[in-house]
Amino acid sequence: MIPLRDYNPTRRPSLLTWGLILINFGVYFYLAQNPVMSSNAIARYAVVPADISAGRHLGTLITSLFLHANLLHVAGNMLFLWIFGNNVEDRLGEIKFLVIYLTAGIAGSLLQVFITPTSTVPMLGASGAISGLLAAYVLYFPRARVLTFIIPFFFVTLSAYLFIGYWIALQALDAYLSLGVSGGGVAFFAHVGGFVSGLVLGLLLRPREHPDPHPGYPGL
Repeated sequence: MIPLRDYNPTRRPSLLTWGLILINFGVYFYLAQNPVMSSNAIARYAVVPADISAGRHLGTLITSLFLHANLLHVAGNMLFLWIFGNNVEDRLGEIKFLVIYLTAGIAGSLLQVFITPTSTVPMLGASGAISGLLAAYVLYFPRARVLTFIIPFFFVTLSAYLFIGYWIALQALDAYLSLGVSGGGVAFFAHVGGFVSGLVLGLLLRPREHPDPHPGYPGL
């Protein structure tokens, strides 16, 4: 399933969400112009579980969030960030939004490291961070409607609860099936770890709801 848009308007421009999208695309296209430069950047700035397990190159837990393997990888992640990130930023504000984004990204990588501590396959991408935002989104806007393309040719409008619920269930299943499988591929445990941490942080950072003291009298 591919989300195309949600029907959940924001109250203000989501500058941080757009900034992250521009940074991720900018980094990708800058590195993609030179395959050697791209390979060197991945080797230096992507997460290698074996290094993290040994306490080395801990800074890659941040830098890896801004690296992507190919155009489809970055475009898919930025599509999810564009659709779901703006509402979370609008609800929480920039600082709390960034806390969830970075913490979920780091937590997702650490869970993958815990599962595959000796792996030397580089991990990169913003998927764990965006998974955390999806968790916050479904927590705050479970009934929001999401226009969804179901391959090969179905278009349907689903609730955020159904769309994101199906998505995380699929990630959890794929993570389970990936246990014991060596080699590269998608770091599904990073998605699961990012989602769980985003759910916890979404609960902790959730703004308090204050009832309107003057219902029916706007402007008072």
